[in-house]
Amino acid sequence: MSQKRTTVRRKSMSEINVVPYIDVMLVLLVVFMITAPMMTSGIKVDLPDADAEPLVLPKDQQYVIVSVNHNGQYFISTADDKQTPKALPDIVEAVAALKKQKPDTPVLMEGDERVAYGLVMRMMIALQQAGVDDVGLVTENGSRE
Repeated sequence: MSQKRTTVRRKSMSEINVVPYIDVMLVLLVVFMITAPMMTSGIKVDLPDADAEPLVLPKDQQYVIVSVNHNGQYFISTADDKQTPKALPDIVEAVAALKKQKPDTPVLMEGDERVAYGLVMRMMIALQQAGVDDVGLVTENGSRE
């Protein structure tokens, strides 16, 4: 009573199953889509093109200039006020009050070339908190070579 065993030879499969790879790629895509917006933060600044003309303000228009000097002191200068060092909260309060009265008042910012970038960013954040949507950056005309 011997049984005859028949073995069925299976043909080797030469195709790669890509379904698990597609699943992994979709998971990674979702993870990157969720985390990418969290990785960027900043303040919107519209920079002019290289060949932009200088901004010419009418003489009768009031404007505000906020400054940071090389010592890290903050200043605010309007057409009526001379530049005196002020604390950042005082500048926020003054700019917010001015923007409340005259929302179309341009705000210009100037910073010493030796000042730390963090001090300039603190000023930009403070201006954003004061309700300033756009800030003009003041530069020197020409190069110093």
